[in-house]
Parts: sequence; C-alpha cells; structure tokens
Amino acid sequence: MANEIQILTVSELTKEIRRTLEETFEQISVIGEISNFKSHVSGHWYFSLKDADAVINCTMWKGFNKYVFFTPQDGMKIIVNGKLTVYSPRGSYQLDIRSIKPAGLGELQEAFEKLKKKLEAEGLFDERFKKPIPVFPKKIGVVTAIDGAAFKDLVSVAKRRFPLVEIVIAPARVQGSGAAESIVNSVKLLNEYTGIDVIIIARGGGSIEDLWAFNEEIVARAIFKSKIPVISGVGHEVDFTIADYVADLRAPTPSVSMEIATPDIIDIENFIEEFISMSSANIEEIIEARIQDVNSFSRSYGFKLPMDMLNRKTQQVDMSIGRVLQSIEKFSMIYDKRISLLAKSLDAFDIQRILKRGFVLVRQNSKFVTRAVDFNKEKNARLKFYDGEVTTH
Repeated sequence: MANEIQILTVSELTKEIRRTLEETFEQISVIGEISNFKSHVSGHWYFSLKDADAVINCTMWKGFNKYVFFTPQDGMKIIVNGKLTVYSPRGSYQLDIRSIKPAGLGELQEAFEKLKKKLEAEGLFDERFKKPIPVFPKKIGVVTAIDGAAFKDLVSVAKRRFPLVEIVIAPARVQGSGAAESIVNSVKLLNEYTGIDVIIIARGGGSIEDLWAFNEEIVARAIFKSKIPVISGVGHEVDFTIADYVADLRAPTPSVSMEIATPDIIDIENFIEEFISMSSANIEEIIEARIQDVNSFSRSYGFKLPMDMLNRKTQQVDMSIGRVLQSIEKFSMIYDKRISLLAKSLDAFDIQRILKRGFVLVRQNSKFVTRAVDFNKEKNARLKFYDGEVTTH
C-alpha cells in the first residue's frame, strides 16, 4: 500500500533521535543552576542543570573538569559549553559538558559567603585554634609558585631581615584548575618535613577568579589541620580569601607575611648592644652596692664583736700554747737529769774501768769463772786484763 506506515524498532527510533539531536546540538551553551552535584571517585562529575521550568542531566568527564578553576556547588548559577548526547539504554538525553564558568562574579561571591558561613559555624575561624607564630624560626616552609614574583619577594625579604633562616619551598599551582589540590599537597608535604617552624602560603594579587583556589574548602581544611602554624599572604591588602580566615595569621601581602615570620636582624643587633650596655651598668651598680654593704658591715658593732671574740680566743690559745711549752721544757729538764744520773751509774759499772783498777776476768770453757771452787786447774784458762788477754796451760 502507498500509504503504509513505516514501523521502527525502539533501537532504530532511538538511533534516529540520537543522530538528530547530536547533529543539531553538537555545540551549545546553556545557563542554569546546579543541583545534585556529585564528584565520583573516578574523577567524573555528575549533576543537574535547572531553571524554573525544566531540568537536564549533565556529565563532565575527568579529562575536562580538571581545567575548571573552582569546585561547583549546589545552587550556583553557571554557564556550560558542550554537546547534547543520548543515552540509548535508558532513552534519555544529557549534556556532555566541555567547560564551565560562573554566570557572573556574583556567583563566586555567593559561593564564597556560603562556604565562609559553613566553616565559621564549624569553628575553623575560632581564635582558640590559632597557633602562635615562632619569634625566631629556623626553617620557614613556603607554598607558592616557584617561578612567581611572590616567591622572589619572600626570599628578598628573608635575606634582608633574617639571613640565618632556611627557606624550604614546596612548589604549588596557585591559579586555575588543579591549584587547590596542589596547595593541599604542598601543605601536607611541609607538615611531614622535619624542622619546619612556620608555613607561608602566598600568591600575588589578582581577580577573584585568579585567587579562587584559596577559597576552596579542601584548602581551608588542609590549613586548619596543619600542625605547623600557617601565615596566609594571598593577594593585596584588599583581597580576602577563605585561607585568610582559617590561617593562624593573615598578612596583607606576600612580602608582609615574610616580615611577620622573621625578626629583623638589625633589631636583634640593637637589642644585644643595648642589653650588653645595660647589663654592664647593672653589674657595676650591683658591685658598688655590695662594696658599700661590706664596708658598712665591717664597721658595724655586730661585725666588730665577732672579731673581738676571735682576738680573745686567739690570745687564750697563745697562752695555752705557752703553758704547754713550759710544761714540756720542765719535763725535759727533769728527764735530762735522770739520764745524766743513769749515765754515771753505767760508767761506774763499765768493765774497762773495773779492769783498769787491777781486776782480772777468768774464762774457762767459754764461761766466766767467778768463784775459786769453779776453777779447774787442769784446764786452760783465759785471763783478761785491762791491757790484754793471757792464756794459761
């Protein structure tokens, strides 16, 4: 029949719809509000884009969303660029997104205020959690772009103010996609490094989009969890980021952050000179005062009394020693006389003196004969005279 209706299978119909939609809407831009945002563990993003009357599902693959400089949030109004695709198994269509940008600065500002209120309610800004900044740091960790002007300014200030300090740089992307993750990794790395006394997170000035990495929630939580004190030196004096509120101390510029972190060596030298001068003067005053005290004590009655007592005791000791010496001398004389008498007595019994007077010593068999009855006429005898000895036969 000429007017016979063509019958299509579901697959054929879906294929035709897919071809028609994808060819017609190959590259489109759509504005809408984010809802049901989900960052999958695979790295892909899934969310819905809606307005007052309609909603459409959106997918942004990991290879594309890594170039987005901010993290989308529910309620944020954005402009997306991509193409329309059809998911055949379900017969549904969705936006395959290639790029995202906020619909205006107001959207970023609103996201900023929303996150600020959330973190403030959690206590991340509380003063009781702020860690003190060390006065004399030995090592300062720096999180910034190593080829940026901010890093050069930091090094210049450190050399001028406190050349003794060691700077440890943990390079990080500070703008654009992936910057927030890079900053977080650098903060964690410095916390694992030995001897870091304080961390400076720094970046030069820029627009709200340029500084947005420092408004990301993951950066705020990394700063809050840091065991090392953190100084935020992001942008210019008028620029405020979430990192400024969470950090232990906020500096208006990168250069000022290093000035806050380091003492001025000139001030240290002046302090040392003044300290030495004041100490010398104080020591001289103390010595002079002590000299006066000693002189005053030495002239006082209380000090003289012990001296008088000491003199009296010394005199008593001298007298005692004199008496002892006299006693010794007296006993010495007595014993000298006794010794003389004993010496004379010994002289009276001296055998030579007796022999000289005419006496003779008679000895037989190696024994002295003192009685006539003991003398044996039959044996030899030795007679000792004063002037010699004679043997009898």
